[in-house]
Order: sequence, then C-alpha cells, then structure tokens
Amino acid sequence: METLPEPGPQLVLRPFRALRLRESFVGAPVANRIFARPYRSAARRLQDWQRQRHIRLDDAPALYIHEYTSSGVSVRGLVGELDVTRAGSAVLPHEAVRLEQVAELAERMETIALNPAPILLMHRGTAALRTAVDLLTERRPDVAFSDPGGQHHRMWRIQDPDDVQLLGTLVAPSRAVIADGHHRYAAALELAEQRPGTEWEQTLVMLVDQADTPLQLGAIHRTVTGLTLETIASAAIRRGDDYRPHPNRREALAGLEHAMVLHDGESWATLHPHGLQLPVFALHEELLPAWGVDQDQVRHHHTAGQALARARDGVAILLPAPSFEQVATAARAGRPFPQKATSFQPKPHLGALMRDLRT
Repeated sequence: METLPEPGPQLVLRPFRALRLRESFVGAPVANRIFARPYRSAARRLQDWQRQRHIRLDDAPALYIHEYTSSGVSVRGLVGELDVTRAGSAVLPHEAVRLEQVAELAERMETIALNPAPILLMHRGTAALRTAVDLLTERRPDVAFSDPGGQHHRMWRIQDPDDVQLLGTLVAPSRAVIADGHHRYAAALELAEQRPGTEWEQTLVMLVDQADTPLQLGAIHRTVTGLTLETIASAAIRRGDDYRPHPNRREALAGLEHAMVLHDGESWATLHPHGLQLPVFALHEELLPAWGVDQDQVRHHHTAGQALARARDGVAILLPAPSFEQVATAARAGRPFPQKATSFQPKPHLGALMRDLRT
C-alpha cells in the first residue's frame, strides 16, 4: 500500500469558548489581579470573579473577528485556538527567547490553566481571506464597547460551520510571524510536547493581516550606562563606522530612519555601522563588544523619550524601526533578532478575549 506523505505545516485555527472580562475591567489595573502571583490561587480567583459576574464564558465555541481601535489606529484579527502540533514552520519567531523564562512561563501557564491573551501573529493575507472577513463583518458586531484604557472593541462570533470551514481553508496555507508573545509561544510548544493529546496542544492566537489593518512596528531603544560618545567615536574610526556629531536634537533625529541616534544628556550624534547588517544586529553582535560594553550595562526602553530621559547615566541609543519585510525575512532565514528589538502596537488590552483550558 502506498504511504501518503505527512501533511506539511499548517495554521489550523479552531473555535473556542471565549472567556471575557467584564467590559469595565478590560484594560484596567484590576484586570492584572487575577494573573498576579501567587499563580496557584489564580483558579480560585477566576471562580470568584465568575460567580460575581466579572467574567463571562461564552455559551458555545466560535472563531472571533476582533477589531480594536487605539489612538486612532484600528487593528483587526482572527482569533482562535491554534494547533501548535501542526503549525511547525508556519509560525516563525523573529526574536530570541531566554530558555529559563520559557520554562518558568510554561509552569505558570500550566498552573493557571488559562491563556489570558492571544499571541499576536502577523502575515500577508490573501485577497480571498480579506474578502471573506469583510463580508463576515458587514453585520452588526456581537460585542461592542470602549474599555477604561481607551480602546474601542468590536467582535463578531463566527459559528456557522460553513464560515468556520471557509476561514480555516483560507488561513491554513499562511505563513505567520510572531509579533508579540515569543516566550508564550515557546512555552506552549513545550507544554504540547509534555502533555500530548490534551488541550495543551492548542494555544490562543490572533492572526493580523499586515496588508489589511497592520500592526505598527517600532523599535525598542537602549541606554548603556558608563558608555561615552568619545568611546563610540574612537571605535568608529577603527571600524570604519559613519559617526557624525550634530549640533541639536532636531538634526540628529532627522537621521533616525536609517541610523542610530546617540545622546549623552548634552551632545548628539548619529552612527551608521559599517557593513550591511541592520543596526540592531550590528549593535549587539559588533558594536557593544567593540565598545567594551557588557550586556548587564544595557537597558531597554519602549519609547525614545524614556531612553533620552536616562541619557545622563551613559548614552541613549535610539534605533530605527525595521520594516515588516525585514522582520519576516529574518524569521524565514532562522536568524532571530536580539531580544527586545521590536515593538508592535497597538496590542489588544488584557481580558478582551481569553481561553480557559478547564472548559
């Protein structure tokens, strides 16, 4: 008998029973309480909140189209359970992870038996998928509200078997890149391997089409304590880097699209590393060693303002944001960015859609 080949990697999205926080709690500090330490009491807190009607479990499984708007930017994605045992190279990380953090997170996830937020995946969807999503969202949303954090949410439950099958067929051949949740995804893979045949073979994801309602991609900036602009300038001469002092902030920041912007609290400069590497790769693989910098001296900041505020402790290094294509290319090549290199915004607020593994 002829042996059929094993099916290749696929994005298999399945309906799930959504657990949703009370609308006035979504994005509010109170939402973090049920996920705070100690983790072993999280199940009891969830039960208490369900009894107090602070949490609602939807009656039937569904896929969800979730659209959220934050500061005028709208993102729309398809939310469902992803079968991680079949995903393989269909889901690509683009940042490195710390194995200790993955192990700790896997233990935490197993203890609370909950996916408190979907892992954000991004891809370039097909025209057919966008058309299907457009048609399914022509009707009034099943859920619509504004949360205390200022996000406006609209959700459509997709329960009709034909619609679920259509979306599944259109999504299956996609190749997605992890935008947010690298450690959670690695932990989900670990749990799937440890608990075969259980609910741990699935995890909650939101698939965002970058050709439709793209996540905004930004850089995560650095400060390096104890570093001086003189050290950077001297290394630039030895290495052949393009180091340029600038008289003011405005002129320096004008070069941020292609070069690093440097500030020590008083002076400004830009640096374009020698070679063809993206600046964040050059920084960690070449420049920090050339400057005699230890990784313990490096601090990460999600905004330029936060980094510049710490510049007097050493040097603030503002990094240009990579493009989606650069991130996807690195992911496909199996060359992950350094940790904390990219920031995708906006993310949906915590508690809008969750998955309880005990149901």
